Amino acid sequence: MSVNVQYVGFTAKAMVREYSFLVGESSIDSQEITFTILNEAFASRRLSFQNGPDICSLKLHRELADLANNPLKTHYRISETELNAYHDSHAPKAAKGLYPRKAAQEF
Repeated sequence: MSVNVQYVGFTAKAMVREYSFLVGESSIDSQEITFTILNEAFASRRLSFQNGPDICSLKLHRELADLANNPLKTHYRISETELNAYHDSHAPKAAKGLYPRKAAQEF
């Protein structure tokens, strides 16, 4: 079975940002799935606005992979655990200098 996933957009609300996706075998029988992320996650800089759709898409694909065991719901909330895991897996790597550091010399 082939499932199409299309990101539709987001809505900014007082307490959350809500991200919408259309999921279905075709555009005719698609179902809207929404994800909410607390605004605090963006205010505390644990998640950037640009990464909102990505974390929701990753969760949606996990839910689709588990579709045989659990039916797809129409609404999901991105949990603190998921935010922390996403942040940790997307944290910038420590930059290595172009040139190796010279050993300190005693004069």
